[in-house]
Amino acid sequence: MVTESARRPETLKVVTTATDGITVITVTGEIDQNSAPPLTGALQSAARGERPRIVVDMRQVTFIDSSGINDFLTARRDLAAAGGWLRLAGVPDRVLRILTIVGLDTVIGCYPSLRDALNAPDLSG
Repeated sequence: MVTESARRPETLKVVTTATDGITVITVTGEIDQNSAPPLTGALQSAARGERPRIVVDMRQVTFIDSSGINDFLTARRDLAAAGGWLRLAGVPDRVLRILTIVGLDTVIGCYPSLRDALNAPDLSG
């Protein structure tokens, strides 16, 4: 019998693409302390360069803990210092609730869809 505590942790899948000069990082799975390193690496890699702009497609994210929140805050700070921005797209309600509770949605733009995040004016971040 497999109990809830014995289940294998979900692996985080991170895929990076580019659309019109904007890096899109598509994330699938749970973002937690154990699974976050691929996301951390993708954010750091995408933040290099002149005026970096990143949209994280969160449609398939099932959970986020403080590790993921910290990654997003660090990336936002670094991107803003370089004249760029970070946006989150398609955040599921259960994940958005966590982001709202900690106030992340007030410092990082959260958009209902990838299209909305890609097409929002640069000033909104």
